[in-house]
Amino acid sequence: MIHMNNRVVVPKGMIEAGNQYLRDHGYEPVIVDNNENAILKEAKDAVGAILFVEPFTASTIDQMPNLKIIARHGVGYDAVDYEYAAKKGIWVTITPNANASTVAETTLAEIFDVSKNIVTHTETMKNGDGPRPLGFDLEGKTLGIMGYGRIGQMVAKKVSGLGMNVLLYSRTQKDTPYGNFADRDTILSESDILTLHMPVTPETKYGIGAAEFKQMKSTATLINLGRGALVDQDALIEALKTGEIGQAALDVTDPEPLPRNSELYKLDNVLLTPHIASSTVESMTRMAVDAASEVVRVLDGGDPKWPVNKI
Repeated sequence: MIHMNNRVVVPKGMIEAGNQYLRDHGYEPVIVDNNENAILKEAKDAVGAILFVEPFTASTIDQMPNLKIIARHGVGYDAVDYEYAAKKGIWVTITPNANASTVAETTLAEIFDVSKNIVTHTETMKNGDGPRPLGFDLEGKTLGIMGYGRIGQMVAKKVSGLGMNVLLYSRTQKDTPYGNFADRDTILSESDILTLHMPVTPETKYGIGAAEFKQMKSTATLINLGRGALVDQDALIEALKTGEIGQAALDVTDPEPLPRNSELYKLDNVLLTPHIASSTVESMTRMAVDAASEVVRVLDGGDPKWPVNKI
């Protein structure tokens, strides 16, 4: 069935399976550049919107009077004014089941790289020859996982065969065979590798900063595949420059994209990737279809499965 007003904003680059899902259910995907100006120019009358990570503000919401749902293609929703959307009767949803395993796999990839200097050795070979810094064994080391939702749980499960001591930190503790819960001070001071998997909230925003780096081992590695705003980036740069911590692996930054003049590009003890933690064909397909299914569910008169607000 073709609906009267059936236009749904879709970000350029979304896997085609999501667009086809919308078409199959009578909705027209309007493919636009991933920013508010493009959305307002091309699809101000849209009844639904699927978004990547770009901001979606109250001002934009006010200019889209027909909007019923904003479906995030992913799990982070800090860039969407979801509370204001709720006041306007607009659902905001996420795709929590689509990428947890994939992000956990990418976390493992970064753990292996920082412990074995794989990228460094690749660059050395390509450039001729040079220093070959020694890595370190993971067996016997302590991995701290801050945030024990779907992704944190998958990380703990996937590292369980490596012989690491796994410490977990979460506001809510669950029975698990894959690690031991610890308080914040303990996980900061004892972790050889600390990986972040929390959402950004008023309590967690910039919660890893100068004071936390002082608590960490001078050899410690910080891994962030969560959100850039979890970390005070200026404090991190200073900690890396002074040797207060050993190294960092960042798939997310604050802001994104990372400005070309950022000091992070100049540091040898930083592994940088451009927000690719869930960038696999399988994960992107699941996210596209799950986001599209939430749009269809709401526009067809139902309630969403994975809302982050209440209307």
